[in-house]
Amino acid sequence: MEVEVVETSRKGDGVAKVNGFIIFVPNTKPGDKVRVKISKVGRSYAVGEVSSEEPTVNAGASPQAEDEEEDEEEDEE
Repeated sequence: MEVEVVETSRKGDGVAKVNGFIIFVPNTKPGDKVRVKISKVGRSYAVGEVSSEEPTVNAGASPQAEDEEEDEEEDEE
């Protein structure tokens, strides 16, 4: 499941909300977009573990464009 951390809990864990349901995600901070695996489910909350971070969008450049730039730099050498 992909979530965006929107705040920090009193214990310092990241907090994401999905349809009003709270998911605590340790070792994250507000603004992080991560894929989580739910490890514990309670009545009003869940605890998730980060399985991977979402790729950061780099000024609108696609990964393919970055690869092409690297290839051009190698050709110049």
